[in-house]
Amino acid sequence: MMNPEQRYLSVTQLTRQIKGLIDKSPLLNDVFLRGEISNFKHHSRGHMYFTIKDEKARVSAVMFAGNNRALRFRPESGMKVLVRGNVSVYEPYGQYQLYVRMMEPDGIGQLYLAYEQLKKKLDSEGLFHASRKRPLPNFPDHIGVITSKTGAVIRDIYTTVKRRYPQASISLYPVAVQGPEAAPGIVRALKQANEDGNDVLIAGRGGGSIEDLWAFNDEQVVRTAAALSTPLISAVGHETDVTLMDFVADIRAATPTAAAEIAVPSLIEWQQKIATQKTRLQQIMQQIINARKEKLAYMKNAYAFRYPEQLLKQKEQELDRNLDQLHRAMQTRMQMQRQQVNEQRRRIASLKPTHLLEQKRKLLETDTKQLEGNFQRLLADKANRYERLLEKLTLLNPMETLKRGYTVAYRDEQLVKTVEAVDLEDELRLYFQDGYVKAEVTEKGTETFVADKGDATGGR
Repeated sequence: MMNPEQRYLSVTQLTRQIKGLIDKSPLLNDVFLRGEISNFKHHSRGHMYFTIKDEKARVSAVMFAGNNRALRFRPESGMKVLVRGNVSVYEPYGQYQLYVRMMEPDGIGQLYLAYEQLKKKLDSEGLFHASRKRPLPNFPDHIGVITSKTGAVIRDIYTTVKRRYPQASISLYPVAVQGPEAAPGIVRALKQANEDGNDVLIAGRGGGSIEDLWAFNDEQVVRTAAALSTPLISAVGHETDVTLMDFVADIRAATPTAAAEIAVPSLIEWQQKIATQKTRLQQIMQQIINARKEKLAYMKNAYAFRYPEQLLKQKEQELDRNLDQLHRAMQTRMQMQRQQVNEQRRRIASLKPTHLLEQKRKLLETDTKQLEGNFQRLLADKANRYERLLEKLTLLNPMETLKRGYTVAYRDEQLVKTVEAVDLEDELRLYFQDGYVKAEVTEKGTETFVADKGDATGGR
């Protein structure tokens, strides 16, 4: 008959049975889940801990570093995602959680992921490199605009160009700026505007969502823009909107109006600059003329022009004086050099190579003896320290404890340290100094072991 006590499971046993049932379930071993991330935490060791939730429920989840390294985006709280993994039980807390193996954004996140992937691809090909950027013409005569014919973009560009630089002509290449026909139309318009010989091109549209602006992220559109021979200004969306067209264009403008201001100079500003430069040039020329007049008047009154013969004789006397000084300086220098050479000769004669060699030999013998003594002392110290460590290691060796008559118990390859760590009917392995035996737990108690006073080893 079963002992009533044996009907009761420990918490660990219950948790392990539940974990075993869940781990064996085919349905829970490959779970596809859609939800929103909350309480996201990226641990310093690389693992990601978060919660997947919907309107009515939530589940704890973890994505280990080995799986999340391949992610092409950074998960955040509030992001809707699609995940794949398996459900299991985290034993220390007795709770089930999702172990995520794969994750990708849901909904709009797919567009963002596609955007980032294409951006990385084109960037690796060098399409966004600064060396490809072309300068804009200072005074363009013809401007091509690729945009919708009904939007506010063309009106803003036309108004700004005519206000700043009215002599420039504007050619509109109307296209759909969103929808399935947008990308092919923009490609055709860019090619046509490039062939028509415009001095500069402006491509853009008003602001919108990422889906609305997606035509300007199309790979064919971006590659066509990169292949243009005409400088291109990108004016897509508002200042916060960024498309791949912005990266490949020669200049990115925050708005269509800003694009028009970049494309053409301001006629009024240039007229003001010319007037200012003219005034400054006149002032500089007058200053130069006045300075030259003053210099000419000074030279007319100079001593050299009034008494040239006396000045020439004075310069001849200065030349003779300088030649005498140079001759004396050369004599002094040569005398110093002779003294230095003689001093070096005396020093070389006083240095006997055989004497120096003997000094170095004695110094080498002294250093060698000192080095040998130091080595012998160091070797003795290391040998003593080795003996002491060997004695300590022998005392700490578990086999020495077994030799004194003690045993150690293991359950499921785990060392048993307390009575609470085992249950009735558990199978233990008891190790002695010469082997081990298997034993089954039939009784438990809290009585502390006291060694027999007559037992010299204190063994059990």
